[in-house]
Amino acid sequence: MRFAKGHGTGNDFVILIDPAGDQGLSADLAARLCDRRAGIGADGVLRAVRTEMLVGGPGSAGTGSRAAAAPDGSSPAPSADPEWFMDYRNSDGSTAEMCGNGIRVFARYLARRGLVTGPAFTVATRSGYRRVRLEEDGNVTAEMGSVTMAGPGRAVFGGPGGLACEGLRVSVGNPHLACLVDAPLAGFDLTGAPLLDPAQFPEGGNVELVRVTGPGTAQMRVHERGSGETRSCGTGAVAAAAAAADAGGQDHGSWQVSVPGGQLTVMLESGAGWLRGPAVIVAEGELDDAWLAAASAAGR
Repeated sequence: MRFAKGHGTGNDFVILIDPAGDQGLSADLAARLCDRRAGIGADGVLRAVRTEMLVGGPGSAGTGSRAAAAPDGSSPAPSADPEWFMDYRNSDGSTAEMCGNGIRVFARYLARRGLVTGPAFTVATRSGYRRVRLEEDGNVTAEMGSVTMAGPGRAVFGGPGGLACEGLRVSVGNPHLACLVDAPLAGFDLTGAPLLDPAQFPEGGNVELVRVTGPGTAQMRVHERGSGETRSCGTGAVAAAAAAADAGGQDHGSWQVSVPGGQLTVMLESGAGWLRGPAVIVAEGELDDAWLAAASAAGR
């Protein structure tokens, strides 16, 4: 089985190409691929499957919504179903609705392999259709879809009895709690998953610590559901910018979000967002047949 390794601001992924959708990707195999000692090592797995091979079509995977026009006024996404579906898995093997860094790396890989035409195209995800564009400066811009404020929430850092922080619940196709803080981000404990109210987050959620550093600028650390603390989270950066903008009485504008792995640009519109940043393919190779057979057998 062929694979590639890529990252977006340090948020790294194993990429698998499975056009017919017949190679399969179990939760156990995804977790083993992401193992940083016994596997390739990554925050998640991106599997490329042709949408026509999905049972019931793209809508069966929660991909029925259309993409919107880009904030610069470029043409909207084509009305036909996108050719490729991004099957995203967290490092524990669980599925996720969307990944902002992942879709940029996914787009870079498809273009590099000649699997798409033109610098702009649309990708199907579990959160809907998402337009992406490869920029001349080497960055990739991706549509994040609807950005919805769901009211206040609360997270406890450092386990039961730890530090409680109030935040804003934000949906970017997947659930987030963005906590605006004044203290240096390095002082917070993200070694374990922050505790969330299961009534507010029945399927868990990503938690962002956000410190506004100036007009339109912020720093962020994140604990991702199913992956732990990562060096970056694209949807988390959008949630962070949305929470920071909301605190200032705004719902639009451009934000520069600094994460441990680099810097991302978030462009907010009323109820929607776009994300721009680097996407790097590090290497390509072939999984060893014996390793793959052993991993598959262990997962049965």
